[in-house]
Amino acid sequence: AGLPVAVSFTVETDGRLPSGETLGDAICHTDDATQAGAAYFMVNCAHPSHFAPVLNTEGDWLERVKAIRANASRMNHAELDKAQELDRGNPAELADEYHELGLALPDLRIVGGCCGTDIEHVTAITRALLQRA
Repeated sequence: AGLPVAVSFTVETDGRLPSGETLGDAICHTDDATQAGAAYFMVNCAHPSHFAPVLNTEGDWLERVKAIRANASRMNHAELDKAQELDRGNPAELADEYHELGLALPDLRIVGGCCGTDIEHVTAITRALLQRA
């Protein structure tokens, strides 16, 4: 269609995709299968504590991650599915974690929120990331 494509992966609490594949392997496999057709990759619907350790590794694949839409909640996906109330976590803590993600991903361009986030979270995230500039 001639449009840029962003591919977004979610991970479990161990930083791996639900299939068990590592984030790095998933990005590399997708790039190999599509001749690097994606404009960039994202991580979504997982708390930063679930995937931040994976970003502290080495590999060219890290340069392909340019967007994060993290959960405010530290719950795993099964817990979130069963929850009767939305867990909004701690906005200040989430903002601090985004700041750290921004240091690990210097080409981070797009941020947002997923499960449990609201305007308070996004405002705090924006302020935290402006500190890295």
